[in-house]
Amino acid sequence: MDKTSYTNLAKAWEYAEETAVSRQSEALAAARQQAEEDGFPQGPAAQAELLHTLVKLTGATSVIAVGTGSVVETLQLINGLDNAGQLTAVDSSAQGIVLIRSLFGKLADTTQTRLRAVNAPAGTFLPRLNGEDYDLIVVAGDADNYADTFAQASRLLKGHGAIVFTDVFALEAPEANSGILNPANRNGKAVAMRELIETVEADERFDATLTPTGTGLLLAVKR
Repeated sequence: MDKTSYTNLAKAWEYAEETAVSRQSEALAAARQQAEEDGFPQGPAAQAELLHTLVKLTGATSVIAVGTGSVVETLQLINGLDNAGQLTAVDSSAQGIVLIRSLFGKLADTTQTRLRAVNAPAGTFLPRLNGEDYDLIVVAGDADNYADTFAQASRLLKGHGAIVFTDVFALEAPEANSGILNPANRNGKAVAMRELIETVEADERFDATLTPTGTGLLLAVKR
């Protein structure tokens, strides 16, 4: 592609993000502000909106969210469940779990979705869950979350269940240094994301696709 095409793609990303922000409910906007004030940077609104749509598209009723510091994405998953099902939220940060419980508590009178919020590393908690019991898994946050969750994904997901990894371009952290887009970047998350993309795309148990949505989404569907 020529330079104009790349410029247009950047403008398209900006347009999609502005559109998603304009559609955010007051509750989501307030959650974003609170999370960022509490030290949890939030991903793009368009990325969170796509996760909401994926819940609807797959008809998911049982969802795992790993890395719930991404509270806007977690709340969009809850909204997508449409007053039904269960969200299992897993985070090694006690503060992240407290925050999502607090925000979910404000929805208690308006949703029948059940929340199970667990303060534990993904690698410790996920092996305890029943196999083939989940429709969708969404992974965000610390680099360790990604490999540890994918190691359990095939066991946990139902047939044709999906796992979605957000921020696979490793662009969200303040010290991102252009993430994996910078070949010289060897910081922890950039290295982990390069390895993750190779691992997931090579795994014959899944059909995978990498998209530039938000700060990079890697979507894999169990065969």
